[in-house]
Amino acid sequence: MTVSKSVSSVPERAVNLAAARDRHGDRVDSMLRALQVGDPLADAVVVELDELGRSARAALQRGLAEGRASVPDAPPAVDALLAHAETVPGWVAAELLDEGDLTSLAVPPHWRGLAFAGGSLAHTYRSPSIARLLVGTGRLTATAPRRLAETGLWNASVVLPGGLRHGAPGYVQTVQVRLLHARVRASATAHGWDTERWGVPINQADVARTWLDFTVVPFTFLEGIGYRLTDQEQSRLYRYWWYVGHLLGLDEEFFLGTESHEQAGELLDLLDSTSAAPDENSSALVGALFEAATTNLAALPQSPMDAAGWRDLLNALAGRYHGEAAAGLGIAESPVNPVLPLLAAGEAKARRYQLQVPGAVRESVEDGVRAFRGLIAALDDGRAAYQDHVAAT
Repeated sequence: MTVSKSVSSVPERAVNLAAARDRHGDRVDSMLRALQVGDPLADAVVVELDELGRSARAALQRGLAEGRASVPDAPPAVDALLAHAETVPGWVAAELLDEGDLTSLAVPPHWRGLAFAGGSLAHTYRSPSIARLLVGTGRLTATAPRRLAETGLWNASVVLPGGLRHGAPGYVQTVQVRLLHARVRASATAHGWDTERWGVPINQADVARTWLDFTVVPFTFLEGIGYRLTDQEQSRLYRYWWYVGHLLGLDEEFFLGTESHEQAGELLDLLDSTSAAPDENSSALVGALFEAATTNLAALPQSPMDAAGWRDLLNALAGRYHGEAAAGLGIAESPVNPVLPLLAAGEAKARRYQLQVPGAVRESVEDGVRAFRGLIAALDDGRAAYQDHVAAT
């Protein structure tokens, strides 16, 4: 898939375009085109599932789990999507798929939880168009703990060793997430979504934001507490997530060749600088998210703080990361702010130890694998939103 649609009109959501052109040149036009493009392969499958019902859903599920060859009579749209998903581009490194996302697996659980909530998801919600769409589904503010868990389940399945191999949970769930995007796109359009103002629902630029929210965003967030990646770790992270981008239906122009925070940061700046400030929907989502996330952190084994303590730390780190956007996200001033430099210095020391002591990183990865497998065992009931909407029953 290539984002080739011409810029016939500019959605109102795109702001500050002159300044963006000064910094990013022709990439601005590519971004504007992306705002008007969804995911034709996945959109066609949603239409087909609605028309054909259970038989098409069964073919899709079997094809994802057992391979396209197992469903030679699959409906055409389902078959086309399976063909795309099963096509492993030549730039995919097989050893990375076998080993998993070692960069993400090595992050201690408490830092991972803070970066996931305060970095990844809060940044997603900074976009007023995405926030409006999510609030419109009626799911995230009312059932934030469940939806936080579902996103965590998907992320865990993706980063585990072998998780992206054909038929593995991360592979299956990523395509299911892709189809959930198509389902939401169809529903929003049917209910009068203002495309001229907001662009296509969950368009290519929005999916690119999601890809950044699991790569550059959480790890830049973690730099605020002294956890910095080496160049080698950055390269490995991005090359692993190239394949996730492919499975999500994201055009290669957004991710292929990106191997560093500096490169990813250019796209991040393009998307952020042309997006309006967060609004009341953004703030509502972040408020519900932070409440759920800090409750989870307080429940971690041997947690050193209660939920209120974690909330103060999360507010401090998220406020530092999001800067001027923090107020619009409803992120409160924190009493922890003055001690962040001391916290960062301590974590930086621990991080240097992890990198210098033989076997320390591998031990952290093994801890991460155990933690993620435990999370999956606790959460995967087959009823996540992205699983449920394509279920054959």
